[in-house]
Amino acid sequence: MHTEKLISEIKRKQSFLCIGLDVDLSKIPTHLLKLASPIFEFNKAIIDATHHLCVAYKPNIAFYEAYGQEGWDALKLTIDYLNSNYPEIFTIADAKRGDIGNTSRMYAKAFFEDLGFDSITTAPYMGKDSIEPFLEFENKHTILLALTSNPGAFDFQTIKSKEKPLYQSVLQTSKSWKNSKNLMYVVGATKAEYFKAIRAIVPNSFLLVPGVGAQGGSLEDVCAYGLNSDVGLLVNSSRGIIYASNATDFAEQAAQKAENLQQQMKAILSKKLNANLI
Repeated sequence: MHTEKLISEIKRKQSFLCIGLDVDLSKIPTHLLKLASPIFEFNKAIIDATHHLCVAYKPNIAFYEAYGQEGWDALKLTIDYLNSNYPEIFTIADAKRGDIGNTSRMYAKAFFEDLGFDSITTAPYMGKDSIEPFLEFENKHTILLALTSNPGAFDFQTIKSKEKPLYQSVLQTSKSWKNSKNLMYVVGATKAEYFKAIRAIVPNSFLLVPGVGAQGGSLEDVCAYGLNSDVGLLVNSSRGIIYASNATDFAEQAAQKAENLQQQMKAILSKKLNANLI
């Protein structure tokens, strides 16, 4: 998917919401467990109820790997369903892959070609030769972990090297990699005070922002510092939407939660538009 198409969808839907499809069989409605593929049926119901309110879906791959072949089959069914029925939706494989050379190329092939995702999250610790194989794929996006929302982010990501925090070095260095135009970045919503410095380095890049809602991040704070002229944000919510209910009305309740966030986003975008900032 071209970035221009994603921007167009954001403006059309007045939403930059990404919904995380992190399916735990112990949390989904029990009536689904009787079906042939309960994970897929859960995802399908959530997607059908919320697709008009969001611009992206992000399956966390660990929640599928944990169920072995059943999980992988459900993931394939889910991405095929999205690509066939809602091709305007941007899809993110939250896989956090990253290894050298041919290994990364095989990861990229698996998620971009075989599964058909638009993007994948990657870890930059091993440097450019672990990321550039992902960047080779045309019209696919690599979403680099920059500053994450978990407490352990401070163990390494903010350590100063040459008087610059490591996450800033990651951002700056990644801009020199081949096909860096295909990069996006993960920045946690719980680190909203860092967005100003991040935007100084990557003013035009899309930022995938987890941590709003269950993890305590503020949508208003993220937007105050993170929005750019193309919006430039994908704000993710997972548990707060998909587990709004574990009864038979789970999809309707999920849609209500998604609409609440979409309406907040619409109001923020309206203010920015009136101020000629987007």
